[in-house]
Amino acid sequence: MRVYLSCTLPLLAHAHRTGRYAEAGAVAHAVTPGLREWYTEGGTEELEYAALLDAAEGSLRLLAAEHDTPRRRVVVAAEVPASMVQPSPTEPEYSSGVVLAAPVEARHVVSVHVDDEQAEADVAAAAAALPAAARGDDDARFVVDGADAHDLLWYDVTEVPALLPP
Repeated sequence: MRVYLSCTLPLLAHAHRTGRYAEAGAVAHAVTPGLREWYTEGGTEELEYAALLDAAEGSLRLLAAEHDTPRRRVVVAAEVPASMVQPSPTEPEYSSGVVLAAPVEARHVVSVHVDDEQAEADVAAAAAALPAAARGDDDARFVVDGADAHDLLWYDVTEVPALLPP
C-alpha cells in the first residue's frame, strides 16, 4: 500500500541518516475507503494525488512550526504492507489520514516529492496563513491553496542525497 509522509528538508536529512522515515503511531496519508467515497469520480492516480496533497499540507504544518527550515514542502512516498496501516481515529472518515502500525524504514521509500526553489515564497506565505485557514478564514485558505499551484517535483529514492544540504 502506498503511503505519503509529511516531511521537511531537515527531517528528510535526519531520516536519510537514520534509515527511519516514520515511527509507529505516526500519521500518514493514503488512499482510504473514505477518500474513495469522497472522490466518487476519481481514478487511482487522482486519489493518490489527493493523498499526496494532504501530506503536502501536513508538510506546511511542519514548516509553520520550524521557522529556520527552508520553505519547501517535502512528501515521502513509501510502499508498505497494508497491515502497517490503520484508520486514524482523529481524522474525518472521508480523509486520507491513517496511522502507521510499524515504522517506515528506508527500504519502504520509493520516491520523494519536493517543491523547487521558486515555490519558496508561496510556501512561506501558505505556512504563515495555515493557522488562520484552520480557523475558517477564506482568504487564508486561498493563500494555503496557492502553494498547490506549484507541482512537487518527483525524485527517485537514490536522488535523496542530492536534495540534502552539504
